[in-house]
Amino acid sequence: MNLFGHLVLRLAAAIILCLACAIGWVLHDTRRATEAETRASAERVSTALQALYWRELLWRGGLSRDLILPLPDWNTIVTMKVISPGVCITVAPGREEPRRLCSQLETIGRPAPAWFETSYDWLFGPNPVVRRPLSDRERQAGTIEAVSDHGAAVRLAWDRITIVLSVASLLAIAIGVLAALFIGQSLLPARTIVAGLRRLERGDYGYRLPRYRTAEFDRISGAVNDLTCRLAETTAQRVALTNRLFQVQEEERRTLARDLHDEFGQCLAAVNALAGAIELEAADRPEIAKDARSIAEVTRRMNATLRGTLQRLRSQELEELGLEASLAQLVAGWNVGNTTRTRFHLDIAGNLTGLPHAIALSIYRIAQECLTNAARHGKPRDIRLFVKRTGLQEEGAVELSVEDDGGGNPLRLTMEAGHGILGMRERVAALGGSLSIGQARHGVRIAAIIPLLADRADRMRDVARPVPA
Repeated sequence: MNLFGHLVLRLAAAIILCLACAIGWVLHDTRRATEAETRASAERVSTALQALYWRELLWRGGLSRDLILPLPDWNTIVTMKVISPGVCITVAPGREEPRRLCSQLETIGRPAPAWFETSYDWLFGPNPVVRRPLSDRERQAGTIEAVSDHGAAVRLAWDRITIVLSVASLLAIAIGVLAALFIGQSLLPARTIVAGLRRLERGDYGYRLPRYRTAEFDRISGAVNDLTCRLAETTAQRVALTNRLFQVQEEERRTLARDLHDEFGQCLAAVNALAGAIELEAADRPEIAKDARSIAEVTRRMNATLRGTLQRLRSQELEELGLEASLAQLVAGWNVGNTTRTRFHLDIAGNLTGLPHAIALSIYRIAQECLTNAARHGKPRDIRLFVKRTGLQEEGAVELSVEDDGGGNPLRLTMEAGHGILGMRERVAALGGSLSIGQARHGVRIAAIIPLLADRADRMRDVARPVPA
């Protein structure tokens, strides 16, 4: 989940927690208000009964013989409105039957759901009963009990919860929507930064992130831009070093080829001449003549091996014949020297003349290595080398692919890649291209794309220069 989703979920959790706290506070406050109204109703009823006592005593003289309190008139209490709505009063005067009066039970709130009533009872339990004596002078005269009606208390709590929850929910939704919009607006730079990092991952070192008003994002942008400059500089240095290493490698190959031709080739020629002379001199010695012929045969095989080695080491033919003719000669050499049923094919599309020497040489070396790998791994019958030039003259690309039907595993070839695959990757990367190893129809396919950018190292140095703020 992205950062925006995490922040929205946390915001929703905070809103739900606040709503739960608000509901709990409303329930607690409603319970406390109900208990306060119950105590107040008990006090008012007690005071009203005392007033009734003095009225009966002074105006009517209607005292009970057994009690010091008069028998009250409940209608008078109702008219005085001393009982809060939802509260029930029970008066037990002495030995007489208790009398109960509840005030306005049906006018309080709407009926609450059963689950809310069950939850309310589980949280608070039964309503407390408030007891007061009928007279402070005579404790045996009777008692007054005040209790909040259970149904009325539940309806009152549900009514308050409904009102508060409705208002709070609307506010929470509005706050959540606005906060989500503000969060999304604030996180827009993060998307740009992620897009810039992806471009950096693809090797686009010329892209720079903009400046931001937010300090944190601005510091991240500056750090990414500095990293991009350093990566571009490092890549340019690596490209230049890799190209220089390949130049040194080609120089060493030419030197080795010259030494092999001049020294080893002459020695083999001398050995072959001596073997021929020995064979002529030993006409009457068949065993010596046979040994001389064996020496000559070994010498010829060594000469053939030397010619193949010199052909792989030298690059003069590439400069003299061109890339297309050199590739044709390379494929023809594989077909001639191959002792199996494998056939090598060459397909060329586009004009390969005029390519920079470094690119032409790299294509030739990559073709050599690909053909060698295809012939050595598996048992292919057909190996196809395809070279194509695409695009414009200066900004196009050269595509090279070698496909065989030997049924190899490209994943294994990638994981167990030796120096040959590594060298091809380095060559292609030094020229700003890409190398891929994938599954062909009946075997393995190695493909390389090399852009025609001879001044890639210089361009990388230009990219590495920091952009002024």
